[in-house]
Amino acid sequence: MLVQVNGDDRELAEGTTVAQLLEQLELDARYLAVERNLQLVPRAEHAEAILVEGDRLEVVTLVGGG
Repeated sequence: MLVQVNGDDRELAEGTTVAQLLEQLELDARYLAVERNLQLVPRAEHAEAILVEGDRLEVVTLVGGG
């Protein structure tokens, strides 16, 4: 299936979850936020959030500073 991640098309297997996508992208979920179709996906729901054809995701890395 085809989804969009940060503006780029990405081919994924049917049934892929947000958590699995982050693993494929080699990203640590502790330091980022994921928005799917303009709605935040809470970190606690990443493993259950199954992606579907046409989903548009924004993955944003959290940066601390002072």
